[in-house]
Amino acid sequence: MTLVMTNRSSIGKQITRPGKVKKVMGEYKKRKLKSSSGKKVKNRKQAVAIALSEAQRKKRKRRS
Repeated sequence: MTLVMTNRSSIGKQITRPGKVKKVMGEYKKRKLKSSSGKKVKNRKQAVAIALSEAQRKKRKRRS
């Protein structure tokens, strides 16, 4: 296993919208997060994927 060191300035640029991710993960914790099919999300990994996807979508929308 290799450890890769990066400087702090590059780390800040990789983080997406923390507010959006926090909101979606809060919905997941309260069992109110739903997938696109309308079913409740029960898997934490799926909730993270949804949160990052929404944050990325919001980021793209702001650029346009």
